Amino acid sequence: MADSSVELEIPKIVSVDDHVVEPAHLWQTWLPEKYKTAGPRSERRGIGSMKHIGGGVYEQSFDESGPKADCWIFEDLVYINKRHVAAVGFDRDDMSMSPITYDEMRPGCYDPKARLEDMDVNWVEASLCFPTFPRFCGQTFTEAKDRDLGLACVKAYNDWMVEEWCGDSGGRLIPLIIVPLWDANLAAEEVRRNAARGVRAVCFSEIPVHLGLPSIHSGWWDPFFQACAETGTVINMHIGSSSKMPATSADAPSAVAATLSFGNAMSSLADFLFSGVLVRFPTLRLAYSEGQIGWLPYILERADAVWVDHRAWGGVKDLIPEPPSTYFARQVWGCFFKDFHGLASIDVIGEDRITFETDYPHTDSTWPDTKAIALDMMQGLTQSQVNKVVRGNAIDLYGLSLAK
Repeated sequence: MADSSVELEIPKIVSVDDHVVEPAHLWQTWLPEKYKTAGPRSERRGIGSMKHIGGGVYEQSFDESGPKADCWIFEDLVYINKRHVAAVGFDRDDMSMSPITYDEMRPGCYDPKARLEDMDVNWVEASLCFPTFPRFCGQTFTEAKDRDLGLACVKAYNDWMVEEWCGDSGGRLIPLIIVPLWDANLAAEEVRRNAARGVRAVCFSEIPVHLGLPSIHSGWWDPFFQACAETGTVINMHIGSSSKMPATSADAPSAVAATLSFGNAMSSLADFLFSGVLVRFPTLRLAYSEGQIGWLPYILERADAVWVDHRAWGGVKDLIPEPPSTYFARQVWGCFFKDFHGLASIDVIGEDRITFETDYPHTDSTWPDTKAIALDMMQGLTQSQVNKVVRGNAIDLYGLSLAK
């Protein structure tokens, strides 16, 4: 542990979980001409009512005399941009699930130049950004009725991500792509297409069966896993990427689900540890985004105990040759923004398995005070541990051309 008489320093942060609110021109600029009419377009509408049902489902109505929102229109979907998703710059009590226009958002939500300026304010050198309208692993386009259009939208998003969002950032904005989840071979092709231009991060669902897709136990995803392993592409699984958050009852306040949001990450990790995927693909790397880390010590302890005591009847005796924690220590990374308990367990989790985030521009974001919050949270760590957690581990994980 750190010597309390030594003052810690927080090096420039590499945030492995932030978000981009896609600019209104994205698909109308980047889609091939033949798909633009049917592709996503931005439209300002008056909002009557809006209630979140779960996942990407809302009950909503429209009233031209109501508050305005910039909405995405795509097939039968109308997605309303919401203030709590573009929350930075608002007072905490104003970060509500209410309609918002681009004019009301902080420009750093959607403009890469403004984002870099906000990163400078927040002591952040580099940032990996998850999508908003496509949802956290591209579910929106997986649910498209027209598969050809869905694939074109996925590729257009990735081209925009690489060339426009990240292109002029000098490596400070780290490209994170989506893939056509309805076809593992097409997903593998998209991983390889983007790896050829330097992309080393892809979104995936924590629990794909919640999206109506095959499980990771089925072998169906192996072409995708193989492509990621061969290209050194990190699989990033954000909380909510299965469109189904842990909950207790339909009438529980949203705060209950927000408190339990790490639950899918925990379930997903157990899935991967006992699936044999990490055995078959020993260079595959997984990152759990915004899942926090305080739960990791117990789930690893429990998985190892199950492997020792129950493997004969548990279906893994011949599938998992070593204790499950072995594969975590080799191939999995956790991510947090506020987790004193997790940092107190850094020796159990492993100082090389932890990464850091700012969650800009969501309500959880620590912007613009991330440096001060990190300094307070990381008292008790050594300077070497702080350097790894705040930037070094992310640089290694994503192969970034940044000094450690």
